[in-house]
Amino acid sequence: RHRAALTAALHTYRPRGALRDLGKALGLSLDQVDRLAKSMSWWDGGRIHPERLAQAGFDPDNLVIAQIAELAQELIGFPRHLSQHSGGFVIAKQSLARLVPIENAAMQDRTVIQWDKDDLDALGLLKIDVLALGMLTCVRRALDHHNAFHGSSVRLQDIPAEDPAVYRMLCHGDSVGVFQVESRAQMNMLPRLRPQCFYDLVIETAIVRPGPIQGGMVHPYLRRRQGLEPVTYPSEAVRGVLERTLGVSIFQEQVMQLAVVAAGFTPGEADRLRRAMAAWKRKGGLGPFRDRLIAGMLARGYSSEYAEQIFRQIQGFGEYGFPESHAASFALLVYVSAWLKCHEPAAFCAALLDSQPLGFYAPAQIVRDAIDHGVTVRPVCVMASEWNCTLEPADAAGVSGPRFRSRYGLRHHGGSAVLTSLHRGPDAPASHTEASRAEATQPAVRLGLMQVSGLTEAAGHRIVEARRQAPFSDVRDLAYRAQLDRGDMARLAAADALTTLSGHRRAALWGVLGLDRGSPRQAPLTSALPVAERQVQLLPPTEGQDIVADYEATGLTLRRHPLAPLRERLDQMRLWTARRIAGARHRQSVATAGIVTCRQRPGTASGVTFVTLEDETGWINVVVWRATAERFRRELLGATLLTVYGRIERVDAPDCPVIHLIASRLVDHSALLGGLVVDSHDFR
Repeated sequence: RHRAALTAALHTYRPRGALRDLGKALGLSLDQVDRLAKSMSWWDGGRIHPERLAQAGFDPDNLVIAQIAELAQELIGFPRHLSQHSGGFVIAKQSLARLVPIENAAMQDRTVIQWDKDDLDALGLLKIDVLALGMLTCVRRALDHHNAFHGSSVRLQDIPAEDPAVYRMLCHGDSVGVFQVESRAQMNMLPRLRPQCFYDLVIETAIVRPGPIQGGMVHPYLRRRQGLEPVTYPSEAVRGVLERTLGVSIFQEQVMQLAVVAAGFTPGEADRLRRAMAAWKRKGGLGPFRDRLIAGMLARGYSSEYAEQIFRQIQGFGEYGFPESHAASFALLVYVSAWLKCHEPAAFCAALLDSQPLGFYAPAQIVRDAIDHGVTVRPVCVMASEWNCTLEPADAAGVSGPRFRSRYGLRHHGGSAVLTSLHRGPDAPASHTEASRAEATQPAVRLGLMQVSGLTEAAGHRIVEARRQAPFSDVRDLAYRAQLDRGDMARLAAADALTTLSGHRRAALWGVLGLDRGSPRQAPLTSALPVAERQVQLLPPTEGQDIVADYEATGLTLRRHPLAPLRERLDQMRLWTARRIAGARHRQSVATAGIVTCRQRPGTASGVTFVTLEDETGWINVVVWRATAERFRRELLGATLLTVYGRIERVDAPDCPVIHLIASRLVDHSALLGGLVVDSHDFR
C-alpha cells in the first residue's frame, strides 16, 4: 500500500502534494500532513530532522511517522512526471511513424513521440518549439475588454511604441501583473536599471536570471550603467560583441561570439559550446571546453584572469541564460502588458483575473493594486455579473468612480502618434479636451461569476442566460430559472452574490436554506411555488466576519484590507506600516507585520529566503538569512500574519528607493486574523 502511494505521489505537482497522498494512505489528517510538511527542510535536500518533528507535534519514534519520513525522502530528486512539450512539433519529409515510435496522447487526436528531445537532436530531426504564454491570452482579453467597452478595434500592433509614461511607471517598480518583471527581484531591479527604451527591457528580462547572476554579470552591468565604473574592453574584437551591453556578456549569443573572436572557436565549436551550456550540470559537458577556451584566449593576448572570468560566465549560463532573440520576444510582452497597466488598468485587471492562474499574484493582490491605481472594482452579483469579468461605466447605477488620471504623465492614445498631458491645468490648450474626456471614462470592473469558489462554468452560463430573458425577482426565481441546486445557491450566497435579491450575506444564506430540498431541475413545480413563512430578521455579519467570508468564497475582498480593522492594535504593538517603512533610514531598527503573499528561495540566493508582506498601505520586502530561517522555521513557513523585527537596508535609486527589511526575529500573529485564510505564492 505504501509503495502504491509512493508511485502515485511521484506524479504530483509539488513535494507537499506528494506528502498529502502518502499521509492519506497512512491515515493522517490533512492538518497533520500540513504540519509534517512544514517540519521538512526542502532546502536541505528534504531531510526530516527528529527535533523538527517533535516541534511540529509528532513522535519521531512512531512507526507511521518514520515510514512517512522515509518514503517522503525517497521522493526528493524524482521527476514530477513524464512530460510533453505543450508547443513542440517534429517535422519530417515522410511519415514520422517510419522514423520514431509514436504513442497516443491523453488529449484526443494528439500523439506524442516517445524519444527525448536530445535524442531527436542527435538524429537530426527537425524540432520546432512554439512557446505558449498565458500573458498572450491576457493581452488578448485586455484588448477585447477595451474594444467591447469603447466600441473600438485596437490590436496588439496598434499599441504605440516607446511611450515615455510606460518607462516612467517601470522605473518606479510599479509592475504588479506585468509580464516577467513583476517578481520582487525584478521590482527591485527596475529602479536601479531604469529602462528608457525597448532594448533596456530586453536586457531587463535577461539579466535577472540564474545565468547572469551566477556568472557575476549583474552588478558590473549596473555599476557601468550608473557611471560608477568605466566601460572597458580588452580588444576591439570584444568591443564589437559586448558594446551594446556595456562590456558585460548577458546573452547566450554573446558567449558564443566571444568564443569565436577571442578564443578562435569555429562556428561549429561555438554551437557545441552552446549545447554544453544547456546541460553542463547533468552531463558535465563543459569540462572539455575549458582548456580549449582558456588556451585560445591566452594565445590571442588576453590575460588569464579575463579568460577565467569568461569561463565562469559560461558556467553561469549553464544554470539558465537567455538568448537575445528570446529576451527580445519577451520584452515585447513586457512593454505591451506595461502599456495596458499604465493606460488601461481596468481592462488589464479584468484580463488578469480572467486568465488566472497567471504570474506571481493572487486575485486579491491584483484587485487591490487596480484599486490603488484608481479603478473601481464591483462585487460578484447575479444581477450584473457575466461568467468572466466585464467593464462597466464608472458612474453606472448612480455610483461615481474615481476620475482616472495616469500618475506617469503622458499617454499615446488609441494607437495614434498623439501625446496628451494628463495633468492638465486650467490654461491647457483646447486640443487636450478630447483626451481628458477619454481619461474621465476609465471603466469600472465587475467581477465575474467565475470568482465564486466551487461554482461550475455551466451553472454560471445558465445564470447569465436566464437573466437575459428577464431579471430575477427573488432567490427562488433565480434557482428555478437558472436550474441551480442548493449547493450552487449556497456558494452564491456565501460569495455575497445574492445581495440585490436577499440583502446581506446571512439573509441570503437563510433564504437558500428555505428552498425545497433537492434540485430545482428535479422538482420545478414545487420549487416555483411561494412558501409562506415568518420573516426572520438576522443581524448582518461584522466587518471582520464579512472579510473572512469573502476570502473563503472568492479569494479576495472589496472591503477594507484585513489588517485595517487591526491597525489600532498593531499600532499599540509599535508595528510599522509599509508606508512608514518607505520613509525609514538606512540601518534603522523597525518592527512590522503583514499578510504573507510570497515566499521565495531562489537557487542563486545561497539559502536566503525572500518574503513579501502586505498591509493596507502597501508591500514590505523581507530578507531572511539562512540562520534566521532555521531558527524561526515554524513562523517563516506557517504564518499567515507574520511580524518581523529587523533593520532597514535602503538604496536610494533616482525614481524609487529600493528598501529591504533584514529579519532578525519572526513572530506568528496569525491568530489575530481569526479564521482568515490567504493564499501565498510559495517556493514555486
